[in-house]
Amino acid sequence: MVTESQGPRNKKVRHLMTSPMSKNLIRNFSIIAHIDHGKSTLADRMLEVTHTIEKRKMHEQVLDSMELERERGITIKMQPVRMYHEHNGEKYLLNLIDTPGHIDFSYEVSRALKAVEGCLLLVDATQGVQAQTFTTLTMAREHGLTIIPVLSKIDSPLARIEEVRDEIVSLLNVDASSVMLVSGRTGEGVSELLAAIIDRIPPPEEEFPGTSSARALIFDFSYSNHRGVILYVRVLDGTITKGSELTFSAAKERFFALETGYFAPDEVAKPDLSHGEIGYIVTGIKRPGIAAVGDTVTFHKNPLPALPGYAKPRPVVWASVYPESQDDLPTLRLALQRLQLSDSSLTFEEEASGNLGRGFRCGFLGMLHLEIITERLRREFNLELVVTTPTITYEITSKRTNKVEIIYSPSLFPDDSEIASVREPWIDGEIILPPEYVGPVSQILYEHEAETGNTDIFGENRFKVEFKMPLRELMRSFFDKLKSVSSGFASLSYEIGEFRDADVTRLDILVNDEIITAFSRVVSRRRAQEEAEAAVKKLAKSMPRQMIVVKMQAKAMGRIISSERLSALKKDVTGYLYGGDITRKMKLREKQKKGKKKMQEMGNVNIPADVFIKMIRSDE
Repeated sequence: MVTESQGPRNKKVRHLMTSPMSKNLIRNFSIIAHIDHGKSTLADRMLEVTHTIEKRKMHEQVLDSMELERERGITIKMQPVRMYHEHNGEKYLLNLIDTPGHIDFSYEVSRALKAVEGCLLLVDATQGVQAQTFTTLTMAREHGLTIIPVLSKIDSPLARIEEVRDEIVSLLNVDASSVMLVSGRTGEGVSELLAAIIDRIPPPEEEFPGTSSARALIFDFSYSNHRGVILYVRVLDGTITKGSELTFSAAKERFFALETGYFAPDEVAKPDLSHGEIGYIVTGIKRPGIAAVGDTVTFHKNPLPALPGYAKPRPVVWASVYPESQDDLPTLRLALQRLQLSDSSLTFEEEASGNLGRGFRCGFLGMLHLEIITERLRREFNLELVVTTPTITYEITSKRTNKVEIIYSPSLFPDDSEIASVREPWIDGEIILPPEYVGPVSQILYEHEAETGNTDIFGENRFKVEFKMPLRELMRSFFDKLKSVSSGFASLSYEIGEFRDADVTRLDILVNDEIITAFSRVVSRRRAQEEAEAAVKKLAKSMPRQMIVVKMQAKAMGRIISSERLSALKKDVTGYLYGGDITRKMKLREKQKKGKKKMQEMGNVNIPADVFIKMIRSDE
């Protein structure tokens, strides 16, 4: 029977009510790959082949719903979709979760992999196995997933099919015949891949079969102004129906399922979600901090145990965000609250700066996460922002109290005389690159205080370099330099490792003897002089001349280590006079001299907002 339901933006969606499928006819899978290896394009062809979306409604990157995702060609937010495909006379239900490929979102990817039984390991035939491939592959193996190796972009004239297939065979220790060959652009091999998904990936199994309760894993969520938080879930046990009284296992918050349904890829309402299905639950909750990726929802009165492995995402990069106009502060606060409703990994707290006014100290998963959030604030909420230089978290032991403090703002970093020890996070990284670039890459690793580990031959004509590096140095444009010295051929993967002792100090910038907290940063002692000179020269170049002399200094390790001066503007106060006694001009010049002396003693310097922006940007 055909019914109507409310889809996104209050559009009615017509759909066919199907009888519950046997769990043996359900296949849940994800696509994992390095960035730009064609995940979204392959998903588009699958939607076409399974007739999930009509051809007239098709467009590139269907599952990438954000404008920012289409512009950059990357997946930022996970998007599930339900497809039906006939195979050997049976109609199978295929649930695909398209996941982000960037390392910043590795926790979200790990939770998505927990929601499926198998995954497609996608490798670009023109690029071969990349560093991020190892990270996602390790996750998939840890979750015990069935892995189907897939070689994409086989239609490209630059494709190295045999060479890259040998890399995959060596990596996975599988037979070459098990590697699927597809083209996301032409659709070649997609039907055969769908058949392999059905044949190789096992159907879902219940941990508590026959239970009168139910539980589901949250692998993502979104927010609607009218319906509140919408959970993206995989039902692990039992059946969740519309109207069920549910609770969050970690957040301990009770709610009712106002609506249940699945994605096709738009929201399609359905009376219930049974074991093995992937879909959504409308909660009606309109408060941030309740829903979280990795949490479990279960019946309130008869709960099942939560799925193990839940962890709250931990910010690793911090930056202060200020509105250019203080009139926009309430709008910025509401915007951050709104984004937090659909992204629990974003954290923020209000702070004040003597130069920039009031703003927010925000925590992010990484540099890409910071870039995405600030760009969304500008586009979706029409805000003009000043974003300070990103920093990381430090563990500081005080000399006086011997207590360990967590410092995430350079302005809170104590003077050297008060510090017993400092510890900072390091990363464990891997770089895959052609052999001719090993020398230049080793040089930038040395410049960024990295410890180089094993360098192994990987596949044909490529090397894998293992290294450890302070996270602070990774943020110092390391990725851009890596791409530059390797002509774009090197790929980087990393994960946050242990905390180690750090030889760092706070670098302050003073303007007419006043510390400008927005310019403060934590730097390596060995590079403090270099950073100080570069900072004051950049400020002198950016600062407009004032009516008084402007003195710009950099202070670190208890002393001034660099200085620049900006001469005062000169105004001819006697220009309108003509004729008469010379003493008239002398009196005016003496009056001007006294006025300038008074202004200099007051020391008030106007720093325009664009100067802060220029100082913060690394490309200036």
